[in-house]
Amino acid sequence: MSNNAIKLTGRIDTSNAAEWEKTIFSQLGESDKALFDAAGLDYISSAGLRVLMKVIKKSGGGVKVINVSPDVYDIFDMTGFSELMTVEKRIREMSVEGCKIIGSGFYGTVYRTDPETIVKVYSVPDSLPKIRQEQKMAKSAFVKGVPTAISYDVVKVGDNYGSVFELLDAQSFNDHLINEPDRFDELLKQYVEFLKTVHSAEMDAGTIPLARDIFFGFIDYITSAGDYLTDGQAARLRELLSALPDDLHVVHGDFQMKNVMLVSGEPMLIDMETISTGQPLFDLQALYVTYVLFSEDDPNNLKNFLGIPNEWGERIWQSILTNYFDNADEQKLSAIQSKISLAASLRFMYLLVSTDLKNGELGEKRIRRAQAHISELIEKVDDLFL
Repeated sequence: MSNNAIKLTGRIDTSNAAEWEKTIFSQLGESDKALFDAAGLDYISSAGLRVLMKVIKKSGGGVKVINVSPDVYDIFDMTGFSELMTVEKRIREMSVEGCKIIGSGFYGTVYRTDPETIVKVYSVPDSLPKIRQEQKMAKSAFVKGVPTAISYDVVKVGDNYGSVFELLDAQSFNDHLINEPDRFDELLKQYVEFLKTVHSAEMDAGTIPLARDIFFGFIDYITSAGDYLTDGQAARLRELLSALPDDLHVVHGDFQMKNVMLVSGEPMLIDMETISTGQPLFDLQALYVTYVLFSEDDPNNLKNFLGIPNEWGERIWQSILTNYFDNADEQKLSAIQSKISLAASLRFMYLLVSTDLKNGELGEKRIRRAQAHISELIEKVDDLFL
């Protein structure tokens, strides 16, 4: 596709469609692709659409129109042209100055812009593909019965992009826990019951990645990055993962309590970019990373990043474990935790070596700790079935 977009401006209708046709085809030349910038386009009539249809036929469908206003997008959508070519809406700009931060993570920061609206601003400038993918996966999960917030708009915030969600008077489980600590047991029970509900939903094959395959990618990255795992450890971890069957049950991937909202008393998921399918292990390990592993060598981690008392980490984890496996005795729970801890240590190692978290004295200490956990657990974990 040409790097230079053909600019569409003003109104294109019967009075000037023939002139626009000459202009467009002279700029297209012999190219079989067409990129149009519609930032200045106010209106397009059926005569203008017929010109675009000629371009579509010439290109074999390789037409893309960007920066489309809502009004012009409606015309493309109602006439079916949005099915014949790629149409991208103009991205409106938004400021989050003075807005309350209600969450933050590896990928961005979540702001409440008004009582009904939140916006997740991604920290990477070139984040549009990630945002589009998250919207797609959220819709896929929603139609399968997973209560999740679906972004209804994409905005530009400074040099970055964000997803906009309507969440009326919503608060995360994390905030409820901070504000109502006397409800700790009640909130954790409701939170874990919702986790089980999410895990009961099944996706269609091939719609989203398998969590097991994502973990294979973790091993590949870690082994290519340095001597963080021995060859024997990498082979054994692959063997344990390979024994797990294909499983189409939903795995959120980052179910920590800032990503689960209570909306009018009903739980709802946000942050669907990490969704995959697999066994409950793949969500539970992420919770173990959040509430246990991050704090092992940084006792203030929970207070700094989640705003909860540091001593709550182990209590939260034990409540998750016992509520999820409510019929398991202590011996069974101990075996389950070893499996979860092994998977969590692998993922934590990946998070460390693939980001700036590996740097400095704390990073080095965490890597050594993760290596020690893997060395110990890999000798006693026979499988990863829970």
